Amino acid sequence: YTFSGSAFLLIGILYLGFLHQHQTQGVLTFGYSALSSTAMSHGTAVWLFIAFAIAFAVKSPIWPLHTWSPITYAEAPTGGSIELSALLAKLGSYGLLRFAVGLFPLALASVRPAMLTLAVIGILYGSLVACATPDLKRLVAYSSVAQMGFITLGVMTGSKIAMVGAVLLMFNHGVITAGFFLLIGFMEQRRGSYTIKDMTGLQGPAPVLAGLFTVVMMASIGLPGLSGFISEYLILIGTFGTHAWWGATATLGVLAAAAYLLWAYQRVFHGKATGANAEISDATSKERWVLVPVVVLIVVLGVFPKPVLDRITPSVQQLIHHVAPAGVNK
Repeated sequence: YTFSGSAFLLIGILYLGFLHQHQTQGVLTFGYSALSSTAMSHGTAVWLFIAFAIAFAVKSPIWPLHTWSPITYAEAPTGGSIELSALLAKLGSYGLLRFAVGLFPLALASVRPAMLTLAVIGILYGSLVACATPDLKRLVAYSSVAQMGFITLGVMTGSKIAMVGAVLLMFNHGVITAGFFLLIGFMEQRRGSYTIKDMTGLQGPAPVLAGLFTVVMMASIGLPGLSGFISEYLILIGTFGTHAWWGATATLGVLAAAAYLLWAYQRVFHGKATGANAEISDATSKERWVLVPVVVLIVVLGVFPKPVLDRITPSVQQLIHHVAPAGVNK
């Protein structure tokens, strides 16, 4: 799946490099700064944007090129799920921002409505399917589809505030997802399953595990004071300023996240534990220390995100200055 998507990227890179070579009388280079100044028609910019965006949409993943991710996240071991969702998926959103938007600003006016629509559909689709998914790993996978929709919305909306929020959400979502998969992995080791129906009442025998899950869950929902809130807030505020209808529709995803995560928590941790669930041990000291950095980052970036925002904003501002002549909103 990813190989097929990358083929479009390779074709786009080669075409752009040869186009630059033709314009410079034989200078073939794939340097970013050189290619970013390559002159091209509007139609060429649109087709190259599409070629780049397909590869990055697969990697992110962005709806409807997301279908590999729920199966892969669910079947991979805990470490593999963390690597795929927390790290590798962000290469797609970074590539979309850095290369597709940065190299082809002429295409933005034409492709932005379609990309914003795909982002909003991804938010709503991921949220709705997460409500019906039977196991925790797939729930986090579809939740990630929704979160990648928020990131795509921020990247494509053309607002500096939304772009900064999207970059911040790339990091925050990586931390939150890592916490989710670590906790699910710990529960799978104890119970031998990550299916929701096999786990009930775990809050009684494992209160610390339940408490840690609560912190990560609330951050994913976007509770004020935790890292997920400021990221989504910046994206939605920036989107409202430039594309109000898309922003209003995307807000429904925040409500849906609260619904499917709280419902999943209720089914897994509330109630009376019976049978094997009643014998589950609580989080060990080692497991608690593994999750300490995750919880600290969630709380610190929720309360005091300014140092990270100060690092993100200049780079986003530089990108906006580059693409602003093509119609990106400041």
